[in-house]
Amino acid sequence: MASLPNPEPAPTIWRPRRVLLTRSARRYPHALVIAERAAAHGIDVVELPSDRLALGLPGDPRRAYAEAKQTLAVTVAPPSKRKLQPIAPSADWRVDLAEGCPAHCSYCYLAGSLKGPPITRAYANLDEILEGCKAYLGQGTITSRSRTRAHEGTTFEASCYTDPLGIEPITGSLSAAIAWFGRWDADVQLRFTSKFADVEPLLDLEHNGRTRMRASINPKAYARFEGGTAPVARRLQALRRMALAGYPVGLTIAPIIAAEGWEQTYGELIDQAGDMLSDVQDLTVELITHRYTAGSKAVLDSWYPGSRLDMGDTNRSSKRTTSGTEKQVYDASTMKALRTFFEARIAEALPAARILYWT
Repeated sequence: MASLPNPEPAPTIWRPRRVLLTRSARRYPHALVIAERAAAHGIDVVELPSDRLALGLPGDPRRAYAEAKQTLAVTVAPPSKRKLQPIAPSADWRVDLAEGCPAHCSYCYLAGSLKGPPITRAYANLDEILEGCKAYLGQGTITSRSRTRAHEGTTFEASCYTDPLGIEPITGSLSAAIAWFGRWDADVQLRFTSKFADVEPLLDLEHNGRTRMRASINPKAYARFEGGTAPVARRLQALRRMALAGYPVGLTIAPIIAAEGWEQTYGELIDQAGDMLSDVQDLTVELITHRYTAGSKAVLDSWYPGSRLDMGDTNRSSKRTTSGTEKQVYDASTMKALRTFFEARIAEALPAARILYWT
């Protein structure tokens, strides 16, 4: 595999205004690690007298959103959070190193899923969370029992409720998890996807091929929907650096937005990925179309009232989720056109890539 043509540009790094340490979190060594990293970045570290996040956020939803997005709280994941859940179609199990994301995506799928203001919470009891994964070895049904994906072993998705690379400069949790999985002598894989590009701390870790990074990408024309993230070109370059460091890698094209001219914009995106990754042999692709619930739409409208993201009824149909709620997805004809296009263009630009799923 050829080396990078140019040096990695300066990454986009999130620096919250403050880091809050809850009383219970301070009992764990990892909380002190986070506090030291935050202080090194010049961030205020506040020790709370209890476990309650009493923030005094303003009543205006947009101002409360802005304040919450500038806050990292270090808390303790309770036993209920450490009971892993299946995360189809991505992985056997969802393992949460944190909850919340520093990005400002106007299609954010976490909107309506997380309670309260969107404060990012990093878990101090990281060792307990990782050790708990051992009980789930060989117990999954998504990849462990899949004819085409069984070689991945028991898979653990770390980016369901956060972007772990986005908060890594402050938390160090992702590096710790990668090293932990690298030491776990078992048929397992840690997985994470990211819209950030600061992979330098990960390159020299003893990962032993047990972590797959995926870059979440969308066309440059849609960059206005992904505030606070690294440009797509940097994400792709970061992914190549990870591949050169021996990591299995992948692309998450999400959410696929069927706006006017989507064939051209996504064709250019796939060609851009092909230019950077066509010689990568262990490359996966995950294809996720845009969808939303009534609850998430209401939250997103309050956060981003000027967003031009189309969440209207055109080309949409309702689909019931596993939890019994309804979400709006593209209708059958639009989905068919999208899927046909993506499968053909990916096969052309990235012939070695494996498409894991379409949803």
